[in-house]
Amino acid sequence: MTERRDAARPARARRRRHLVSQVLGRGVSPHNRILVALVALTVLATAVAVTWSTNVPLTVLMVPLLLGSLLLGPRHLPWFVVFLMVMLMVAVSAQEQITLRIVMSIAIVFLLCFIVLVTSFRRSRLGVAGVLGESMLVDLRDRILNQGGVPPLGDDWLVETALRSAGGTPFAGDFVVATRPRGSSRVELAVVDVSGKGEQAGTRALLLSGAFGGLLGALPPAEFLEAANDYLLRQDWEEGFATAVHLSLDTDTGAFEVRTAGHPPAAQLDAGSGRWTVHQGDGPVLGLIENAEFAVVHGQLRSGDALLLYTDGLVETPRRDIGMGIDRMLGHAERLLRGGLEGGADRLVESLGSDNDDRALVLLHRR
Repeated sequence: MTERRDAARPARARRRRHLVSQVLGRGVSPHNRILVALVALTVLATAVAVTWSTNVPLTVLMVPLLLGSLLLGPRHLPWFVVFLMVMLMVAVSAQEQITLRIVMSIAIVFLLCFIVLVTSFRRSRLGVAGVLGESMLVDLRDRILNQGGVPPLGDDWLVETALRSAGGTPFAGDFVVATRPRGSSRVELAVVDVSGKGEQAGTRALLLSGAFGGLLGALPPAEFLEAANDYLLRQDWEEGFATAVHLSLDTDTGAFEVRTAGHPPAAQLDAGSGRWTVHQGDGPVLGLIENAEFAVVHGQLRSGDALLLYTDGLVETPRRDIGMGIDRMLGHAERLLRGGLEGGADRLVESLGSDNDDRALVLLHRR
């Protein structure tokens, strides 16, 4: 019995140590450890400014302030800013003489504290620290934009997409969603242009791309734009409208249906004649009219044919109407795609439109 007790003691001791480590680990969260480290850094910076007051400026406190704005969440950041301002007053009281240079340093630090506090209150709506919040937003953007990847259509088809945002930012009001039901020869694809441009429309585009991606794979082709219109009406946004073109393609036969909602029409290249045909659809802008109806245009892509779906950023400018812009785009397409269609989507987007407007284009080619 004594030998069993002696053998059990090390095991019980290990369990106690593991339990203590778990309790201690839970007691100090990562945010609290960061706060403690920043407080220590602030005290150190204050001590340096007090000890070498003639050589070290008060703006040295901007270093922990900047780190706090990046690393602390909205719950801890206001208290840290208040603490830093107290440390600033301590450093000021140790100055031998209050000069204009010191007054300007105090004003700059107070101004930055105010800016950080305002930013913290805005972040409180998200509930996370700055760096983490930005990474979450970028991750959300990447996950949703992955829905815009067109699924493989087989060796007989070439599909390319090109997206450019206003000002070159990662967020744009134009997006593409596509889906192909498992075991089906049909591909559903939609190009959407949300009202606004660049970052202003980027958040709405993120939300709509997820919603439209779900609707696209769950509804028959004839019902997609109607459901998208109803969804936008329910959002009750101030700028709650969007345009869209929806393509339903049978990859076995090349037969397709196109429906548009206040969007530039699809353009088809006839490989036999070398001419472009514009498929004019009829449908209102999404999010404005209840019980809207969207007319369907039927067509077929034969061997060598191509189809372009695009947004108005490629064809419309304040000095040029959309009709002239489409003619210009097709002229560029005839020239740029003459040597081959591979890479044609990027070439067209780079040569057309303005960097101050969102642009999106999808190129489909039946080899």
